[in-house]
Amino acid sequence: MDGSTATSRYDEAYGAWRADPEGFWRDAARAIDWAVPPTRIFDAAAGVYGRWFPDARLNTCHNALDRHVAAGRGAQPALIWDSPITGRAARFTYAELLDRVAKTAGALAARGVAAGDRVIIYMPMVPEAAIAMLACARIGAIHSVVFGGFAAAELSARIADAQPKAIISASCGLEPGRLVKYKPLLDAAIALSPHKPDHCLILQRPEHPCELTPGRDVDLLEAEAAASPAPCTDVAATDPLYILYTSGTTGKPKGIVRDNGGHAVALMNSMSMLYGLKAGDVMWTASDVGWVVGHSYIVYAPLLAGCTTVMYEGKPVGTPDAGAFWRVAAEHRVKVLFTAPTAIRAIRKEDPEGALLARYDLSALEALFLAGERCDPPTAEWSAALLGKPVIDHWWQTETGWSISGNFRGFGLFPNRPGSGGKPAPGYDLRALDEAGQEVPRGQIGTLAVKLPLPPSNLPTLWHADARFREAYLEAFPGYYNTSDAGMVDEDGYVWVMSRTDDIINVAGHRLSTGAMEEVLAAHPDVAECAVVGVKDSLKGQAPLGLVVLKAGTTKQEPEIAKELVAMVRDRIGPVAAFREARVVQRLPKTRSGKILRATIRKIADAETYTVPPTIDDPLILDEIADVLKQAEK
Repeated sequence: MDGSTATSRYDEAYGAWRADPEGFWRDAARAIDWAVPPTRIFDAAAGVYGRWFPDARLNTCHNALDRHVAAGRGAQPALIWDSPITGRAARFTYAELLDRVAKTAGALAARGVAAGDRVIIYMPMVPEAAIAMLACARIGAIHSVVFGGFAAAELSARIADAQPKAIISASCGLEPGRLVKYKPLLDAAIALSPHKPDHCLILQRPEHPCELTPGRDVDLLEAEAAASPAPCTDVAATDPLYILYTSGTTGKPKGIVRDNGGHAVALMNSMSMLYGLKAGDVMWTASDVGWVVGHSYIVYAPLLAGCTTVMYEGKPVGTPDAGAFWRVAAEHRVKVLFTAPTAIRAIRKEDPEGALLARYDLSALEALFLAGERCDPPTAEWSAALLGKPVIDHWWQTETGWSISGNFRGFGLFPNRPGSGGKPAPGYDLRALDEAGQEVPRGQIGTLAVKLPLPPSNLPTLWHADARFREAYLEAFPGYYNTSDAGMVDEDGYVWVMSRTDDIINVAGHRLSTGAMEEVLAAHPDVAECAVVGVKDSLKGQAPLGLVVLKAGTTKQEPEIAKELVAMVRDRIGPVAAFREARVVQRLPKTRSGKILRATIRKIADAETYTVPPTIDDPLILDEIADVLKQAEK
């Protein structure tokens, strides 16, 4: 199924890392330009669990842009912007992108932004978002990208925590059939925050220009045009490149810190090792710069490697149809496409036979990579059959910045196993642990944990919160980083991520994975996507509830499908699963990055009080779910 005929060198490479971890990363670091090269690779006594390249200095923007122009790649496309929502597109060569980044950096410097200062970037998927990120990196400022259109209260919490000197934003964002006015949200967030930025630089989009606040706001493009280009500022490898906030269990967002040195080394290494790409290749990561995937593989990694990166302002369906991804991949000769399983499921739901694919020439495409949440085997198998290319599910987190496990085109692919996230990447000593912190036998489910130290580009700590970092990630299993994902490592070393640890349900004393049940439901020919949650049960403690979205054109009646689903789970997992209820819904509540909000579904089902997650794509879906569950009770 993986389309690979090469013999994989994975075992040899992973073994080389295990034998000499510092040597492995010393070799990888040679691919980066250093102002002061590292003489020490890892200092175990520094930071919370150690720090990578502690005596080195570099500039990330220099590595992403300047060095490629100096090496003669200035005329090569660096960034392609494709926006079906506006009907516009643009290409920027490395020389053109460097010019714009240097001048935007100059505009920030002219307003007093210097190394170590924070800049919040609150932008839609436009070239200026990537330009702003690289401009901050150029002068050593620490950027914190907040997903464009986030609610004012959430943006305010991030302003209060990061305390930015400046904010870069836009007048609006665009969704299919909807315009999101950013400026009122930005103004409200600043009003709510105890910290006020000195300056706001606003991109005036022609679809909806906005009023600027005198004395604080300036037109971003005018400021860029008037600025002198700023040179690169060298920073310590251990200095922060960015802060990326994730929702915390306490309600206060957690600021994931990414350093400059380890980040550059690990991401540069991943481009060849994992994705099999080299300078000049085209990579399209269909995500958003507001998420870690966008940071790593829309902006930084492709440019560090001298590739061409595609930035897409559109959706997998509806802009204009379920062939949108194939159109972009064909038009820009994309070699590797990286997206979330939920995007592929959306395409499959609208075009289950893949008829729209036939319109496009995908001969340049070599592989499809999936991440964001576990890819169910039917989706992986459908994609592989449709494309005739390797489909690679790989597992990683905001905290890690790159893949914990996957398949490695740079080593030659080993056989894929649908449902598995591949094998651990060199750098990760991954174990499945029981509640006492003991490793469970191969093939048994436990909490997946990484033996310390974490590899380069993983978070060294949380922003100004070392104690919270230890509590959240290190205290449960001393000597390990707790991923909070439940899964197993099988006899052959394949990693199976089944669910978050809080999605393991306890049915009459049996610990069962909701992910395993979702795998069964997704195999039904009429099911496009699904979610299983554990709901309260007076007899068994918890019972599984399945919610399914049907494919377009399904003709069977819903009760018949529900009956078949119950029978499938009973047949494939057994009566112990106690799976008796499947409900059809029109759509599932998700974050904007495509993760299904299972914890919120569970609270609705249990009639518990819940808050609408700030990352939700469409809050109205929660009312739809509540209505379906109420009807089920009648």
